[in-house]
Amino acid sequence: MRSFLVYADGTPSADASLNTALDLARMMAAHLTLHINTPLRRFVAMDPFGGGYLIADALAEAQRQEAALVERLTGRMTQEDVPWDSVTSTGLIADGLANAARLADLVILGLNRLEGRTDPDSVRLVGDVVLTTGCPVLAVPPHARPEFVHGTAMIAWSGTAEAANALRAAVPLLAHARAVKVVTITDESDSFPATDATRYLSRHAIHAELIERPRECGTIGAALSAAAEAAAADWIVMGAYGHSRFRETIFGGVTQHLLDNAPCPILLSH
Repeated sequence: MRSFLVYADGTPSADASLNTALDLARMMAAHLTLHINTPLRRFVAMDPFGGGYLIADALAEAQRQEAALVERLTGRMTQEDVPWDSVTSTGLIADGLANAARLADLVILGLNRLEGRTDPDSVRLVGDVVLTTGCPVLAVPPHARPEFVHGTAMIAWSGTAEAANALRAAVPLLAHARAVKVVTITDESDSFPATDATRYLSRHAIHAELIERPRECGTIGAALSAAAEAAAADWIVMGAYGHSRFRETIFGGVTQHLLDNAPCPILLSH
């Protein structure tokens, strides 16, 4: 991993994700790109006859805020020992990030908190980016521990293509973890045995402990949350949206549950 993309919007969660991105960039000797978005369509109003016009005052204020953010981030980054640049976009945030992530190794996004849970807009953005790029996404809650990647990593293993993609993407970071635990829920149907995941990691000189936990009652997402708590996981690796995103949003799913509750940073890949 040598190229990281982080979404910077000036919120508390963006500060947490930027701090994480800086830590990882130093650790991996990587280049960091900051993405700043000011969607122009927010400032277009429609008249009763089907025409459109810009709300000039609101747009000018947004551009002023963007300029102030760029200046603040530039001041911050010039004090850091990490090579960096910045890009801007004016369309939808997810589209801008997808374009900027074409040659990124990892996208880092913050998860805002709202009334004790993850802000749905943050979850939606993570989902959009995971599904529209071929790049793994690291979702970082504001309470993330500093240098969490050196702690205990929990791999949520289901044997699916999504889980395998996430596992492969995480290898460069897993090499720095103090402990790696591969967790499976025993009544979940696997494509192939969980021991294949630990065997794969061993070929990369990563020793992993295999943990099988019963689902017992409740959802698989709830079982994985309990497993993360029991393992004192500092971060989680998992495949994203093994079922359709619409189904997970309406009926619930593993990805949706863990992002909604976000006990720690989560690395996801589809």
